[in-house]
Amino acid sequence: MTPKRKQKLLLIGLMFLAVSTAVGLSLYALSSNINAFYAPMQIVRGEAPMDRNIRAGGMVVEGSVQRDPQSLNVRFAVTDHVEQVWIQYNKILPDLFREGQGVVVVGRLSEEGDIIASEVLARHDENYMPPEVAAALEAAGQMPSHSPFRQNQSSSSETAY
Repeated sequence: MTPKRKQKLLLIGLMFLAVSTAVGLSLYALSSNINAFYAPMQIVRGEAPMDRNIRAGGMVVEGSVQRDPQSLNVRFAVTDHVEQVWIQYNKILPDLFREGQGVVVVGRLSEEGDIIASEVLARHDENYMPPEVAAALEAAGQMPSHSPFRQNQSSSSETAY
């Protein structure tokens, strides 16, 4: 092999190593910012991590919303019709937040199993359910067969939040 060919091969190898390192570091940095979605059933089973932000969602349980009259603190339960998880939130709830409606929350699990939410996302119209919530209800066997969400679940994987 000629010295010029060795030099080109070395240069290509170093460029490949540099690109691989950059991609690896980028993926590592992004992995800590990913908020995986967990249904209440998965959270109760202990599948959700305690040390990082998660997304959770389901239907707000009727009669579960407890508001503190002295502050913005709100506590409510979210269910997938199999299990339920309590959510604590200390900001203003979205205008579309209602009991019996689908929500997705972003937050961390507490030691007691509640989610301390940093963000609550409510559906944006009456014909929409977050795909994650629809999938969780479908997995729990609680999605009605006549539900329009059953048909739209596989066709839309993007979240409109």
